[in-house]
Amino acid sequence: MNTSDKRGPLAATRKARLLEALQRDGVLRISDLTDTLGAAAVTIRRDIAQLAAEGLVERVHGGVALPSPMPSADPPDGDDAGAIGMLVPSLDYYWPAVARGAESAAREMLMRVVLRGSSYVTEDDQPQLARLVEQGVEGLIVAPRMDVPSASRTTDWLADTGMPVVLVERTATAGPHHAVLESVVTDHSLGAAMAVRHLAGLGHRKVGLVLAKPSPTGPHVRRGWLEGAAECGLDVTTTVDTLVPDAPDPGCAAALDEVLEQCLSTGTTALLVHADAEAIALVQRCEERGLAVPGALSVVSYDDEVAGLFSPALTAVRPPCSEIGRAAVRLILDRLNEPDRPTHRIVISPALRVRDSSAAPRVSRPPG
Repeated sequence: MNTSDKRGPLAATRKARLLEALQRDGVLRISDLTDTLGAAAVTIRRDIAQLAAEGLVERVHGGVALPSPMPSADPPDGDDAGAIGMLVPSLDYYWPAVARGAESAAREMLMRVVLRGSSYVTEDDQPQLARLVEQGVEGLIVAPRMDVPSASRTTDWLADTGMPVVLVERTATAGPHHAVLESVVTDHSLGAAMAVRHLAGLGHRKVGLVLAKPSPTGPHVRRGWLEGAAECGLDVTTTVDTLVPDAPDPGCAAALDEVLEQCLSTGTTALLVHADAEAIALVQRCEERGLAVPGALSVVSYDDEVAGLFSPALTAVRPPCSEIGRAAVRLILDRLNEPDRPTHRIVISPALRVRDSSAAPRVSRPPG
């Protein structure tokens, strides 16, 4: 593909020819325009998106039309809407927001996302991915399991599909030369360090860490906690650093009670907890034991799916879920438009939302 096709005079000429064709024919399908203009479908969709943003055309079902006084129909979802396959490990937590961001970006480019759910207990993602390829998708956005024996086989298979592949919240290499796959990830380490800096700035000198059972995010959060503590001069060797079962697990309550006992015995006055469900369960255990949050213990949650809805509203680190999905789609489209471009690895920063569960540590006053 000629990469100069998408910018400068050639792009301007192509858009002018597109508008001329619309003036003549009224409504055109993407497939009509690829033949007429001699450009790839992804390039045509990009031109249409830009012209629509300028108010010069309207996206309609199946293609594009000149603006009309009547509201336009939804963007196409038929044969001319190119498809991007997306496989995520959960459809009920964290990943729906990523998928919505991907869908939004795809619709802007007259494309659609074919979403499939895997599972954190799935041993092999390849069958699901193969079915997406069989359905004719033009690219794949994937969050594969990297902790199973089939992981390297899956990444090698992805690299050999010959189509654009973007990993989300994962990084991997493939093949004998360890070629890097394109990826979009959250800087979870930065987010955890931001939480530690926030708590240290409030005056906390012992900031502990509680992680739910092992997850792909956990090691990054722990690394950021250690880096933030070192930066702030905090000693983590005499504070809480533990794993607990997921909140729905019957053993979670006892594990959280043990966490609180450790806080009391070590003088820990603040905790970073991954994720929201475990942070909320911890605060509820505090309430049952008469420990005020944030008076006796400040709590920062990592994920911010529902942390702000709790009472007290939890201070939380919020990963950029929607932007992760949007960036992944843009990488797919750029790769379709420019197959020989260098491999891109995008890292997006999370944000800290300060709410009611973090405050300066309570000062102990001597008796008398």
